[in-house]
Amino acid sequence: MAVIGLYRSPRTVELRFLGGMLAFAVLGSVAGMLLFYSLSSGLFQVLLAATITLFGAYLVAAPRLPKLNSMAARGMDVLAGVSQALFGISGPIAMTRLLLTFDGKVVVRNYALAFFLALNLVRAGAYVSQGTITADIGMMMLVAAPVLALVLWNANHLHFRVNETMFRKVVAWMILLGGLSLFAHYQ
Repeated sequence: MAVIGLYRSPRTVELRFLGGMLAFAVLGSVAGMLLFYSLSSGLFQVLLAATITLFGAYLVAAPRLPKLNSMAARGMDVLAGVSQALFGISGPIAMTRLLLTFDGKVVVRNYALAFFLALNLVRAGAYVSQGTITADIGMMMLVAAPVLALVLWNANHLHFRVNETMFRKVVAWMILLGGLSLFAHYQ
């Protein structure tokens, strides 16, 4: 789906910048995959809810902080990789990092799409090597793919019409509410 989004969007992703993000995220992904197979289900659920809630609260409370310094940005890249490997979700961390790095929503969106595409390819490789993807999961992916492709293809038009300030607020609140709803669900 990320390929469709990137194909239909203005070219704003610099491969050198993305490569730096990904290099640090891959280091985090390796550590995250090792943890993925050793964490209990309960701890896994609490960590996921806490991670999403923390970064959502940060974005809601401080949406326009100064730009990240290099060390903080790289730390968030590593943490995004760990989160992607553990939870299949690096969005809250990666979006926080990108929103604090870039001003334009199209640039933020394009880097997010490219970042998530690359990390999901790493994660899928690890799943295949561990035998995690079953025939049922594969069938579900095949059935869902055309629907997701159609939705993303059409949603691309909406993205360019959404106001920048509204985009940032909606992303922040969705992340926060998503994290809080996970806590409510697991209790």
